[in-house]
Amino acid sequence: MTSLRKTAAIAGACYLITFASSIPALALHGPVLDDPDFILGVGSVDRVLWGSALDLVNGVAAVATAVALFPVVKRQNEGIALGFVTSRLLEAAVVFAGVAAMLAAVTLRQDLDGATGTDAAALETTGRSLIAYHDWTFLLGPGLIPGINALLLGYLMYRSRLVPRVIPVIGLIGAPLLLASAMATLFGAYDQVSSAATIAALPVALWEFSLGCWMLFKGFLPSSIIATDGARA
Repeated sequence: MTSLRKTAAIAGACYLITFASSIPALALHGPVLDDPDFILGVGSVDRVLWGSALDLVNGVAAVATAVALFPVVKRQNEGIALGFVTSRLLEAAVVFAGVAAMLAAVTLRQDLDGATGTDAAALETTGRSLIAYHDWTFLLGPGLIPGINALLLGYLMYRSRLVPRVIPVIGLIGAPLLLASAMATLFGAYDQVSSAATIAALPVALWEFSLGCWMLFKGFLPSSIIATDGARA
């Protein structure tokens, strides 16, 4: 039980780290996301670098949540647990791809500082391309895959009763909303950063935050899979 308590605390802390890193990262990336002229010298490079660093932390923490939980949740269903780990890895990979786009914009700005005329027009086009690339990674990574994560881990947590069932229920309700919202954005119904998209993302955000807090401060509830392992021990 001591090792399980540590596992829950580590997984919960990593979930909260994803919140503490991803939200300010989006704000810090504002200079390059809001203004294609960033690549020509507008805005702060340091803000973008700090935002990229926080996104990297977010990706690593996301993978750590799945790795920490896998030995426990695989006792409920190993295939679905492995799917959750794979989904988290994919999410981190897409986040890292978006970070690469931001760092590429910084590199072009630093290497081609002072460009004028045709060079400036070409740089602005490149900047817009990098922003578009980042926007799509933001939709496919943090915008879409967390819905899949919520379905997989929500099912495992609901069936195993490792946490109060109301917590995974929130995730299982929010997952279809987030997936539908991502599809609506994909087909141009509304922007990624809009009131509708924010509302659709709130249940999954609440699920992840409440799950992280419960595991960090309360640990796992006694459940059949833990009881079975205890009997084997």
